[in-house]
Amino acid sequence: MKLIADCHFHTISSGHAYSTITEYAKEASEKGLELIGMTDHGPMLPGSCHMYHFDNLKIIPDSMFGVEILKGMEANILDYDGTLDAVDTVTGHLEVLIASFHTPCLAPGTREENTRAMINAMKNPFVNILGHPDDGRIEVDYTEIAKAAAHYGVLIEVNNSSLRPTSFRLNATENYKRLLEECCKNNVYIIINSDSHIHTDIGEFEEALNLVKEVGYPKELIANASLKRLKNRLFIRRK
Repeated sequence: MKLIADCHFHTISSGHAYSTITEYAKEASEKGLELIGMTDHGPMLPGSCHMYHFDNLKIIPDSMFGVEILKGMEANILDYDGTLDAVDTVTGHLEVLIASFHTPCLAPGTREENTRAMINAMKNPFVNILGHPDDGRIEVDYTEIAKAAAHYGVLIEVNNSSLRPTSFRLNATENYKRLLEECCKNNVYIIINSDSHIHTDIGEFEEALNLVKEVGYPKELIANASLKRLKNRLFIRRK
């Protein structure tokens, strides 16, 4: 299966990433991607950029090297009520808004608290992707996460970075198997992303593709296997 887009990557503006948008777009073009989504970390993650960065994304071209560029953010969940470090006046103009649980921004709580944080974040009408809900340090109820994603029309991310042997996230492979089983029951659309922090990783999906093949996840529920399907799922809440 060929994926045509990667909607989660970080530029030097995130503070702990190492490539520019130009480098990413050129690499994506060489790898045959049709679309990329630039999603630097929200401002509450230590070392990341100010909200001005996201307000000024409009100056970035809509395409480079023949690759369409969507502008976005990986917002941080700040509390168990699902509050994000994103301002509606800015995020309303973003095409991709990932909501992610990062331990520097919120310490993991109970299974119920962590689940509530993610579900409440998905209720935000600007959020269209739930980022890497795979870390064993952040226990959640995958049945409820899948049901909420189906209800709110949010894409569940399968994060290739989490599945690599070098990942700091715990038990991601087994957690994804459980999550994808629940997603399949609820006809949840997923998106496979690289979560690149250097341009050479853009479009690298090997571990994630192997996993979805192993569990037999339906291709028609993988958003970035089709450009039309991806845009429909990203923008369905914007209509």
